[in-house]
Amino acid sequence: QVQLVESGGGLVQAGGSLRLSCAASGRTFSFITMGWFRQAPGKEREFVAAISRSGASTSYADSVKGRFTISRDNAKNTGYLQMNSLKPEDTAVYYCAADRIKTAQSMGVMGTGRGIDYWGKGTLVTVSS
Repeated sequence: QVQLVESGGGLVQAGGSLRLSCAASGRTFSFITMGWFRQAPGKEREFVAAISRSGASTSYADSVKGRFTISRDNAKNTGYLQMNSLKPEDTAVYYCAADRIKTAQSMGVMGTGRGIDYWGKGTLVTVSS
């Protein structure tokens, strides 16, 4: 089992930055692919970014490419999502996700993320205009 706890959400003005963290416990962190999904009010959950076990490979949704950066520190059992140039349409609950088998690229085409092994409870990001 893997337990995931997100932190770092909050209220920020458009153009600002936030860094989300995902602390993992349980199964060895370096054995799992990690990703971020988000769900805006009234919309389905969608893929944001994913990173491979070693951190060498990443995948991003087109809507966040060039603005968001995913990373991980396996020594600290923690993953991160650096979000820059935030827009009001980035407002959503952001969920950390982890999987034992899927790659960063395969996680990137999973749409809502149904079937992913582990999920955090989410952290709210609100971007004001």
